[in-house]
Amino acid sequence: MTDHLRIALDPAVLAGKPVVRGARLAVEFIIGLMAERWSEADILAAYPGLESDDIQACLAYARDVLISERLHCCRTGMEGQSELMCLSPYPENASS
Repeated sequence: MTDHLRIALDPAVLAGKPVVRGARLAVEFIIGLMAERWSEADILAAYPGLESDDIQACLAYARDVLISERLHCCRTGMEGQSELMCLSPYPENASS
């Protein structure tokens, strides 16, 4: 995981969610805007305190979090009827 100098984690700010340092905008919010097809120019225009490097930092942080996520897979059931079950550290991401 790279150093994320533009991203802050502080329990007193947005319940400890990762935010753009000094902006009180959550990384997940910025990523969400991009998922909704906002361009970088749209985001910068709507939030003038942000810089292009802040958006890049959000993407890098999200990438690093996803890279570090581990799935634990195992076979379940009886011989001949087994299924592959994968468990995520996050219950909403579990799959079977």
